[in-house]
Amino acid sequence: MVFSYFLFSTARRAEQNRVWIGMAKETAHQLGTPLSSLMAWVDYLKTKDFTNAEEMEKDVKRLEVITSRFSKIGSSPQLEMQDVSTVLEETMDYMRARTSQKVKFSIKVAENADTVAPLNAPLFSWVIENLCRNAIDAMSGEGALNVDITDQMQFLYIDISDTGKGIPKGKFKTIFEPGYTTKERGWGLGLSLCKRIIEEYHDGKIFVKSSEVNKGTTFRIVLKKRQ
Repeated sequence: MVFSYFLFSTARRAEQNRVWIGMAKETAHQLGTPLSSLMAWVDYLKTKDFTNAEEMEKDVKRLEVITSRFSKIGSSPQLEMQDVSTVLEETMDYMRARTSQKVKFSIKVAENADTVAPLNAPLFSWVIENLCRNAIDAMSGEGALNVDITDQMQFLYIDISDTGKGIPKGKFKTIFEPGYTTKERGWGLGLSLCKRIIEEYHDGKIFVKSSEVNKGTTFRIVLKKRQ
């Protein structure tokens, strides 16, 4: 009976993975057509000296990145040695420009830290966006979002902290399960996706380092500095 249950569970997980991968790739495919059209419209508006054309172009390029991310789900992404702090700064700059000024962003890199590690930048940026978006929601659009990067010899620690509503200790692991959400809208896939990208694709770790209800939460990402 135990063996049969194990086979059933394995088969069910494999089927769930196939559905996940299929949905991701179909999403990337569906985004392709309107994205091409939007790119053409932005080029046209630039010829007419449209004031907001440059900002629109940034968002269209972001859509290209999102499409690329979804297309990579289910395949083995290529990791390259990159400066993690640079990727973090670029991602947070994008989020800052599209978030209420009542949210204060900051990045602090430990003195003399070597922040280069094997990375797939589009996928890692996706993780940071998800964590930032969750933090902003948890703070109801007002508070502080701080990122601290420390170099621990063979590992790089990235702590993302907010001043939001916090997470009960009993939910520290549950929040990473597919389908778990406290929001009225959404599928509860964000943190599950973050976990897959960090742990399966980057061979790292992501977990709740600390949290206190009504005071805030700190997520920690651990990346290996060598493949």
